[in-house]
Amino acid sequence: MISFIVPAHNEQACLGRTLQAIDESARAARQQYEIIVVDDASTVATAEIARQNNARVISVNHRQIDATRNAGARAAAGERLFFVDADTITHPRVVASALRCMDKGAAGGGAPARFDGDAPLYAQLLLWYLGLWMRLAGIGGGAFLFCTRDAFDAVGGFDEQLFGAEDAAMSWALQREGRFVVLWRFVLTSGRRMRGIRGPQMLAGLIRMAFFPGMLTQRSAVKKIWYESNRKDSHKILNSLAAQVFNVILLLITIVLITDPLIDHIPWLKTVIAGPLGTVRFAVNIFLAHVFLALWPCAYFLLRSLFRQRRWLERIKLVTLLALCLWFAWGCTRGVIWFWPWFYQKVI
Repeated sequence: MISFIVPAHNEQACLGRTLQAIDESARAARQQYEIIVVDDASTVATAEIARQNNARVISVNHRQIDATRNAGARAAAGERLFFVDADTITHPRVVASALRCMDKGAAGGGAPARFDGDAPLYAQLLLWYLGLWMRLAGIGGGAFLFCTRDAFDAVGGFDEQLFGAEDAAMSWALQREGRFVVLWRFVLTSGRRMRGIRGPQMLAGLIRMAFFPGMLTQRSAVKKIWYESNRKDSHKILNSLAAQVFNVILLLITIVLITDPLIDHIPWLKTVIAGPLGTVRFAVNIFLAHVFLALWPCAYFLLRSLFRQRRWLERIKLVTLLALCLWFAWGCTRGVIWFWPWFYQKVI
């Protein structure tokens, strides 16, 4: 038995398409399956749409995605659990790949996500880039996670103290129980939180959380990012002048972020971007150096995960990631320490 668990709150705009894709994927797997929609305090037709698509509906009132997922898992009959966000489109090949991995002994895994076509270009590039690092770290995105029932029970389910980053916490918890796989095939998820002015607001919130991870245990600190998205108007793109300006700035920052390692190792490229372009690149790099100071808290969480890990292969991987994280963090710190005295001298 395969159980697909879909947490949903006022997801009438996306839910039907999501459930149809799950049904298609499950039928292609040719195994017995069930689809459970955990309706978390919806005020609109979420439950109706779920029933119209032959899903079993469980009503809860948590307004906390970890508790909602856990409620669905407790009610599920399957030995294989798939957690799919209500705005995410699966593909039969993704589900088939996940089942093959569990057949071969994996405790769980995830699939990288791509935004649908309405997300700004910077958001699509950034998601692809961050997905590479998530793959290296062995973290599955929350849009599509899967695990065996035994592994889920062994880790105690999702951490209900968290109101964000629960996908990373669950990924690392599952790695203590067995092999965790990040699939090469991807799923499509809604880019509604990145549209218009909401995109910069989302990124600013994520940066704050990286510096102050304690925010993740406080619903009030993250509710505007994850718990109050505009589902009613999610199909609309806000094309205000401010949004367009922010999109251009963020696209420029993303391009510099992705291409900077190449420029540093290809000397002739440095001459191509000399002058004004070089100044822009310098300014973006200084900004990114400040942002990447958040790698220090990340190193702390890697160290904590290292002490909790029981499997030697995962310990070796965590040590490697910790060393890489500390190396980047120290390089950014040196850049920040150099910049401010230099800037002060220029201003004076």
